[in-house]
Amino acid sequence: MTSLNDRLRGLGVVPVVVIRDPRRAVPLARALADGGLPCAEITFRTRAAAEAMRRIAAEAPDVLLGAGTVLTPGQAAAAREAGAQFVVSPGFDPRVVDYCREHGLPVYPGVCTPTDIQRALGAGLEVLKFFPAGPLGGASFLKAISAPFPGLRFIPTGGVKRENLRDYLKLDQVLACGGSWMAPAAWIDEGAFDRIRDEAARAVAVVRRERR
Repeated sequence: MTSLNDRLRGLGVVPVVVIRDPRRAVPLARALADGGLPCAEITFRTRAAAEAMRRIAAEAPDVLLGAGTVLTPGQAAAAREAGAQFVVSPGFDPRVVDYCREHGLPVYPGVCTPTDIQRALGAGLEVLKFFPAGPLGGASFLKAISAPFPGLRFIPTGGVKRENLRDYLKLDQVLACGGSWMAPAAWIDEGAFDRIRDEAARAVAVVRRERR
């Protein structure tokens, strides 16, 4: 059976999505899948997040569904109830990590310093979100900061775009990259799902060239 981490590595990119209208959730998920990227991390930046996840879980079950911007155990519980298959947090909160691990829900907390990484290691985690990747120095900074921690894998997010995607994917320690450029909120609001499909396909093409 393919593990979640193997699936994420195979995808190479995790679309990070802000949904304001849950009616857009399923068309969005299908557009991403049609572009070759059957994955969506729905962020808790709007009140529509949990309902959007419920709809995707029910109507597009082949799409790997994650919950992002999870700040509290309550949000982690809501994500789990809505059908999320993994949780992503912008920082390391032991309460969120403990809740997810107690309920068998994979969790990827955010780190940006060696101290953050060591705390996450102490919690038994092996894959971490590196955030915000771009402002911190991009792929070169991640390469440097991860050097003392062999075996750890990262999901850089924040400032990742199609233009610099390859820089991250070249690093062995990168499992996948998180990015919102494939499906920005404005495109979702406009119903520009063909555009989202096409941008997802372009991202997939980059991943295939780098990881063939």
